[in-house]
Amino acid sequence: MRPKNTYFLSFFLFAGTVIFAQEKADSLKSWKLKSLYSLNGTQSSFVNWNAGGRNNISMIGSIGASAYYTKNNIKWTNDASLALGGIKYLDNISGVGLQKTDDRLDLASTFGMLLSKDFFLTIAAGFKTQMVNGFSYPNDSVVVSTFMAPGYLNLALGTDLRKGDQFSIFFSSIAFKSTFVLDDSLSAAGAFGVEKGARYRQEYGAFLKMKWNRNLAKNIEMKSKLELFSNYLHNPQNIDVNAELLFVFRVNSLFSATAQWNLIYDDDIKIRDIYGGFGPRTQFKSVLGIGISYKLENN
Repeated sequence: MRPKNTYFLSFFLFAGTVIFAQEKADSLKSWKLKSLYSLNGTQSSFVNWNAGGRNNISMIGSIGASAYYTKNNIKWTNDASLALGGIKYLDNISGVGLQKTDDRLDLASTFGMLLSKDFFLTIAAGFKTQMVNGFSYPNDSVVVSTFMAPGYLNLALGTDLRKGDQFSIFFSSIAFKSTFVLDDSLSAAGAFGVEKGARYRQEYGAFLKMKWNRNLAKNIEMKSKLELFSNYLHNPQNIDVNAELLFVFRVNSLFSATAQWNLIYDDDIKIRDIYGGFGPRTQFKSVLGIGISYKLENN
């Protein structure tokens, strides 16, 4: 090949590489990525302790990740939340040795097109389940929940009011909620609102979801979420509620403390309380932890 042709070929290869790199960079600029990995734990040990207690160790690991895409009139948000934790008793007292304290798999995605300032026409989807078996302690022989029993899939079309990435309110009058119970024993018992022997239930109704995330101080971050669903065809006044509030207190780039509260009410979930009553109940969970965490975020 003659030198002149070589120069032309080198120029086009170089130009193509620059253009590809520029397009790639522009594409990445449209994405805002953020993730938080944390591991919290406690350990308690007692020797001749008059007040009593059981030696134990507990650990909770969690991952929270988000990917937000913004370009022209398009807004696409994706959030994932995973957590798994347990407590292990270290003494020789008979009974349950390992108990699950947290188990969550929560995925959410919204795709919106701008209608007017801060208002989007949006399709929203969400999926929730747990990863391992759950038991009604101290009875650890009967499974009361497992992967996809229950599993929830929500689809909705509506409008979304957004103020940046920190605050949003989504409302849909066209929403679908699917409940899956893919465990044979739980399906046979009609758990989580499905008909006895059924593995699936579909509900149609209205759905509202509100998110508010805010940095309260330099090292204090708040995340909150509220979801409401009303079934048009069955007791629409009994609204399903799923609320979450999380505070992250950062000591430095590696150590942090967290405080989390969850509240759930679902008229289709029947729970037996400590007094023997059986029916819908408000579920509440509180988790406080201190441990290590690592945050990744693009600029």
